[in-house]
Amino acid sequence: MSNSKFTRRGVIKTGAAAGAGLALPTIFTGAANAFTNEPGAGSVKIGFNVPQSGPYADEGLDELRAQELAVEHLNGVGDGGMLNTFSSKALGGNGILGRKVEFVTGNTNTKSDVARASAKSMIEKDGVIMINGGSSSGVAIAVQGLCQEAGIIFMAGLTHSNDTTGKDKKANGFRHFFNAYMSGAALAPVLENAYGSDRNAYHLTSDYTWGWTQQESMVASTEAHGWKTTNTVLTPVGAGDFSSYITPVLNSGADVLVLNHYGRDMINSITAAVQFGLRDKQVNGKDFQIVVPLYSELMAEGAGENIKGVYGSMNWNWQLEDAGTAAFVKSFGEKYGRPPSNSAHTCYVQTLLYADAVARAGSFNPCAVGEALEGFEFDGMGNGPTLYRAEDHQCFKDVLVMKGKENPENQFDILEKVETTPRAQVEYAPDHPMFAGGELGACNSGA
Repeated sequence: MSNSKFTRRGVIKTGAAAGAGLALPTIFTGAANAFTNEPGAGSVKIGFNVPQSGPYADEGLDELRAQELAVEHLNGVGDGGMLNTFSSKALGGNGILGRKVEFVTGNTNTKSDVARASAKSMIEKDGVIMINGGSSSGVAIAVQGLCQEAGIIFMAGLTHSNDTTGKDKKANGFRHFFNAYMSGAALAPVLENAYGSDRNAYHLTSDYTWGWTQQESMVASTEAHGWKTTNTVLTPVGAGDFSSYITPVLNSGADVLVLNHYGRDMINSITAAVQFGLRDKQVNGKDFQIVVPLYSELMAEGAGENIKGVYGSMNWNWQLEDAGTAAFVKSFGEKYGRPPSNSAHTCYVQTLLYADAVARAGSFNPCAVGEALEGFEFDGMGNGPTLYRAEDHQCFKDVLVMKGKENPENQFDILEKVETTPRAQVEYAPDHPMFAGGELGACNSGA
């Protein structure tokens, strides 16, 4: 690949201007197309940075399972999973560009400063060429910024804030997971159809970037369908006991509680809401309802019967019937004895997408990899036809609307698909006001 491809992208130089306080990782400066942590001939190392403790640990551990499975498939171990259904055929199960794939792991503890320190160690000490992970948008945005400074590709895992590919987007960062705007756009018509347009919603919201943009998106989309917003209340991540936040809802005049919570926070808040009798109440002549805008199979498992009949949205679900989903569920289930979550799915897919982009580019140079991902259209990864939009590095695909199943047959049979919202309904312009304020900028190769 010619050098002009990299210079056309306006590669940023490392040093003080690239990010104060970040020590320079290994950079091969002799070659004209030098880049950070250029791998040798034998192997290539990537970093999996996930919450293995904290309120999002369940999702993080499932991500790690999927990431390890992806490495096995890249190295030709196992049945190949989605490599067999992926529309791109650039990967052959012999590593990446003939190099065996190795990995290191880190624990973000669902905290941005811890996640950034973990990623920094991976880059500087372990020599990783890519970092994959998340489970908190605050973490994802922090690590994405670090990878931009260091000249490393960041393949975001579970991050749902509009800001990740909005005001905080970076040229070195890419997101396969859907976002808060898409959840609102998919859910609002279903909620109006189920509950009517004359509703009063009370929002409890995690107090960080994801919660803020999820609340904004849900308020805008539901109000466009006739709902009113009674109140919005911010809650700390990892609050544990949500009783004090549920009590005011009882006398607020609201007839819907929207829980902009995730992970164990969602489990704890919906459990408190049910214990306080919200689901048995009638307000304004209507049965009181609860909505969880962002669902996870692991959250639903933890919440048990409390999520029966509760609507939410998902990026993917293991019960889909396409070939890619079937291949991944089979591989994951045989290895771990359970179906994968949608957070596991997105980390698995992101690992394969990175490897495929390297193979198609014929280079590990992050700017070559970025160009291979920008505008890339693909299929066979469980979500149908998908586009990695060049303008903001956001994937666009269909979105699932799910509901807690009334009569589950087993511990994993807890959510049912209500609707597959077509991609066109959740798309938006790159300069949409909810995503304004940031520039993608130029790729940084570390050269």
